[in-house]
Amino acid sequence: MNDSINIALLQILPAGSLAQNMEKGVRCCRAAKAQGADIALFPEMWSSGYAIPHDAEKPNALAVPTDGEFVMRFGLLAKELEMAIGITFLEKGSAGPKNSICLFDRYGRPVYKYSKVHICDFGEPNDESVLCAGDDFPVAALDTAKGDIKVGSMICYDREFPESARILMLKGAELLLVPNACPMEINRLSLLRGRAYEDMLAIATCNYPAPHPDCNGHSTLFDGVAYLPELCGSRDTCVLEADGSEGIYLARLDIAMLREYRKREAQNLRNRRSELYGIISER
Repeated sequence: MNDSINIALLQILPAGSLAQNMEKGVRCCRAAKAQGADIALFPEMWSSGYAIPHDAEKPNALAVPTDGEFVMRFGLLAKELEMAIGITFLEKGSAGPKNSICLFDRYGRPVYKYSKVHICDFGEPNDESVLCAGDDFPVAALDTAKGDIKVGSMICYDREFPESARILMLKGAELLLVPNACPMEINRLSLLRGRAYEDMLAIATCNYPAPHPDCNGHSTLFDGVAYLPELCGSRDTCVLEADGSEGIYLARLDIAMLREYRKREAQNLRNRRSELYGIISER
């Protein structure tokens, strides 16, 4: 692995239809590659622009299959561009739709598919109560042009449960790719900073820009490296925070620095008291 990888956060507005979103997504991936990206990440549920069907008779009306044209187009594009792509979509399923991300490597091979575990079921008219929840947090080695990196995902609301990032860290994740669709204000940004700090991993989050409904941009990369030997105090782990406008934001992650830090500052693993944590998984 070289010292760093470049992650393109595609903080972009939906174009309207599924076909238009696919076309715009392809165009933005090409632009990200031209900027030197090793990974391109979409905001949450890009296929529909985070529109969720609430017609009880047609719950999959806007959903697309994982092996369908929309998702596989980005697998082919990843191979063409030699760039990993994290494409997000409303996934069609036999039990109902899911909020999912599929990560393709630079050869166009699927690395993992993750479905949002913590769905936003708040009893509101336009929440995610019609969606099915995921049931696992996969972690896999992503082959980039600069070497392998262990990657996993959370999706939006998942970040508000510390167990999500902790499980991914315990499975070996070094980088979390987090599609998002909500206002990224001080508290949610603090959650991402906290998850990166406590789990000593990098978190790249891609949000929709303003004026997308209930979104405000502020896509981020936190690298999780809180202390360096040459510094007398802590450092700011925020590598990049976008503003609210539409654009492609390139964030550089220093993997060598992160790995050295994880070797040096291993107390979050060594000092765990897992025998005391049983209540966390109780209902």
